Amino acid sequence: MSSFAVTDPATGTVVAQYVESTDHEVEAALQATDRAYRGWARETTVRERAALANRLAELFLEREDELASIINREMGKPIDQGIGEVRFSAGIAAAFAQNAEEWLADEVLEVADGLRSFLRFQGTGVILGIMPWNYPYYQVVRFAVPNLILGNTIILRHASQCPESALALQELFTDAGFPADAYVNLFATHGQISTMIADDRVQGVSLTGSEGVGAIVAEQAGRALKKCVLELGGSDVVLVLDTADIDHAVEQAVIGRMDNTGQSCSGSKRIVVSDAHFDEFAAKFASAIGAKSYENGDYGPLSSTSATQTLAAQVQGALDQGAQMLVGDNQPQGNRYTPSILTDITPQMDVYSEELFGPVAQLYRVSSDAEAIALTNSSPYGLSAVVICDDLERAERIGDQLEVGMVFIGAGMLGGPDVPFGGVKKSGYGREMGKVGMLEFANKKLFRFAN
Repeated sequence: MSSFAVTDPATGTVVAQYVESTDHEVEAALQATDRAYRGWARETTVRERAALANRLAELFLEREDELASIINREMGKPIDQGIGEVRFSAGIAAAFAQNAEEWLADEVLEVADGLRSFLRFQGTGVILGIMPWNYPYYQVVRFAVPNLILGNTIILRHASQCPESALALQELFTDAGFPADAYVNLFATHGQISTMIADDRVQGVSLTGSEGVGAIVAEQAGRALKKCVLELGGSDVVLVLDTADIDHAVEQAVIGRMDNTGQSCSGSKRIVVSDAHFDEFAAKFASAIGAKSYENGDYGPLSSTSATQTLAAQVQGALDQGAQMLVGDNQPQGNRYTPSILTDITPQMDVYSEELFGPVAQLYRVSSDAEAIALTNSSPYGLSAVVICDDLERAERIGDQLEVGMVFIGAGMLGGPDVPFGGVKKSGYGREMGKVGMLEFANKKLFRFAN
């Protein structure tokens, strides 16, 4: 069986299989994207490239039903959430198109010697993207679109369980008017990925995936002296401190934990609540999580049998070590996992420092801001945090002390198509989205003029 296969996670049925790329096809892609870069970067303007990104955004919206159906079949995302992902992807493409000329304008430098000096932002060449299954369109768009507008060309290796969305993306970029060799999808093997990272025609690597895979890619990229951006795991917190609106805090925690059936690197996996509100919050949170229904489309199946087995084993390990289950039963039916809450977790337990990639929340009680900060920073990950606190200055002071790449105050899910995304520690390095993300693989070329 090919490793590139569509296996419906709701039924376990293999729907379709796709042939892996040959070594000849990989070499042809390297030649084509390298050759295309020379013309694409030098013979088109930022405005012309941005116009194609804007057309891409339109095509996403025109095809949203078809695109949502594909990822429902590939990785189990409920249709309405799939449409939401498609629309957000369209928004990202449109935002880069709208802002590109401003973000890529020459940056004048004020220098002591008074010489005319500025930075000009240009592409660097072929960029290899290695993308995950949990957001099959969003993850690709936020990487590929800014790089194409910058003038880079793309080789895309999507997750092996997402070949149909990979092909749909290839068609979208082609139909939007991007040159055929500017964006090339490959069903590459792990060995072929290593070959491409080492190849001098590839100038950078962007990976969104697990910590383990990120370490392998970073090692290979480092040996080849290649820039890489890594968006890896997370064990993000919602800090519920002093607030008069516990219902709002519960709502934010539920959304943060249940989005994409809990399969999001920046999902709110640890819910940390102050003593004063803990009992009320715990009761309402348990009720809200327990009310979630598979039949109503509140969540879907986990993405695969292996994902379900991993999550169930992690939860069972926590229970064996003394954690308690406030909601749930850790008895998946196929890949359908009942939303759950674990409590009484201690630092000695494995789950304390693990990422749970599914609809399982960890609930913690804290007695002070200092304890909440320490608990947040105890994780090896550092992606994002949500701070719920009516005193916004206090919330900001706490955010200053959190070892994360993003702090959302008052609510979660505050990411946007024109703001940066990324983390620190074992959540990776580099940024995507916004001007910062657009410049990750740019040549920041210095111009200086003699008097």
